[in-house]
Amino acid sequence: MIELKNVSFAYGDEQVLNNISFKVADSESAIILGPSGSGKSTILRLLLGLLDPQEGEVLIDNQIINKMKEKHRRVLRKQIGMVFQDGALFDSMTVGENVGYYLIEHTDMKWDEISMKVEQMLGFVGLRASEVADKLPESLSGGQKRRVAIGRALLSTDPKIMLYDEPTTGLDPSMTENVLELITKLQSEKSISSIVVTHQIADALVIADRFIVVWEGEIAFDGDMDALRESRDLRVLQFLAPFRLALSEVGKLKFIGRKET
Repeated sequence: MIELKNVSFAYGDEQVLNNISFKVADSESAIILGPSGSGKSTILRLLLGLLDPQEGEVLIDNQIINKMKEKHRRVLRKQIGMVFQDGALFDSMTVGENVGYYLIEHTDMKWDEISMKVEQMLGFVGLRASEVADKLPESLSGGQKRRVAIGRALLSTDPKIMLYDEPTTGLDPSMTENVLELITKLQSEKSISSIVVTHQIADALVIADRFIVVWEGEIAFDGDMDALRESRDLRVLQFLAPFRLALSEVGKLKFIGRKET
């Protein structure tokens, strides 16, 4: 479904990604981990076709997006939903209008039908339309905004792929748990491939099938939890060092808190 082949990218003279390659299969959930400035968010922009690499290929569903004309990219983007760190909701629109935005702007569907679909989608993401549909985003909690953003992405594109940029940053533990449960629900119930960019190890352990560690623009690790646990790559060890990780009884990594800095 998703593949980067020998991709290198630079902003001017600043080399951000250096010859990186990885694949994400249908219905797979991959977590991209790494320190700030390692190129994680740039990878998402490349997958959306918002940036083009100087070298290499970016493939979505076996189509090379960085060699497409913009009109063809727009068609391919309909397979991709994107959730930004702050939700990126339209402040002047109600929650219902935000979720139904694509249908309002790009279809001839009547409002009654759109409203029904919005209500169904809000229910799917764990919100009651009667309580939030007529509110403005500023009145919502951070976790509610993220769920509204996910609902908008799902109703806008009916995606095969979801991309998340730091989806739990700034959320309290309860809201974090709700958002992570929703991401897992999308994968299991809708067979959506997911790529989640995060620096939160605890979140990654909950939702990931695969872990991809990016270090100074290179792939330092790509594998499952067992392989991550056994990795002796110095870059991986250095990234994980600020976190206290231990083995649970079932042999999986378990987050037990951060080292104070």
